[in-house]
Amino acid sequence: MSNDGSGGGGGGGGGDAPAIPPNMTIYINNLNEKIKLDELKKSLHAVFSQFGKILEVLAFKTLKHKGQAWVVFEDVQSATEALKRMQGFPFYDKPMRIQYAKTKSDIIAKVDGTFVPRERRKRHDERAERKKREQHHDANQAGTGMNSTYSGAYGAVPPLSQLPYGGGAKSMLPEAPALPNNILFVQNLPHETTPMMLQMLFCQYPGFKEVRMVEAKPGIAFVEYGDEIQSTVAMQGLQGFKITQQNPMLITYAKK
Repeated sequence: MSNDGSGGGGGGGGGDAPAIPPNMTIYINNLNEKIKLDELKKSLHAVFSQFGKILEVLAFKTLKHKGQAWVVFEDVQSATEALKRMQGFPFYDKPMRIQYAKTKSDIIAKVDGTFVPRERRKRHDERAERKKREQHHDANQAGTGMNSTYSGAYGAVPPLSQLPYGGGAKSMLPEAPALPNNILFVQNLPHETTPMMLQMLFCQYPGFKEVRMVEAKPGIAFVEYGDEIQSTVAMQGLQGFKITQQNPMLITYAKK
C-alpha cells in the first residue's frame, strides 16, 4: 500500500474541508495509537460489520497514517449509516471522528474498472495469497482424523462446556434453554476475538457491565447486564452478528 492515500481513501483532512460526496469508504481518525495494528483492524471490523458487508479494513504502521483507518463497505448506504451512528463512538477510550474518504479505495476501483495496479503491492498480495493457501491446506491436512474432543475446540462441533455432565451419548441430547437472566452466554466466536472487541459490541446496549472470556475455552464468552430486560435487548440486537463471515454469534441466557 503506498502512502499517497490511494489505498483506502485519503483522509488526513479536518472538518473544515469542502464537503466530501458520500461513497462506500469511510475515513476514521482520532484512533488510539497504542492499539496494535492487527487488533485495531479486527476491532473496527467487529463494530462496523453491523451496518453491512465490509470489503476491507485498512490501517497502516507509518507515522503519517497513525491513529487513522479506512473501512470499505459494499454499498454507500452502509457507509452512510455507519458514519451517522458511530460518529463520536468511544473506541478504546477515544471518540471516533468519521467522514467519507476523499479518494477511492483500491478494492472499489477494481470493481468499477479504474484500478491501476502497483507492482510492489501486487507482488506482496500474491505472496500473501500463496501463504494463505498453504496455511489453509496445512489446516485441512491437520484436521483429518481428529477426534471429536480436539476438533470441538476449533468449532467443528458445538461447544458443550456449559453442560453440567461429561461426555457420552447423553451429552448430545438437546437441553432445555436457561431461564431469562442478566448474563448472556455467547458461542461460535472466532478464535481471534478479544474481550475488548466484545465490549465494543455489547456496550452499545444499556445496562452493560462486563465481558468475561474463558482462556482455556476459546470461542465462548459471558456478558453481564444490569437485569434480564437489558440482556434480552442486547441478545435480540446481536443474535447472529458476524465478527467474521464464517462465525455468526449464537447467544443464549447463561445457566445459573
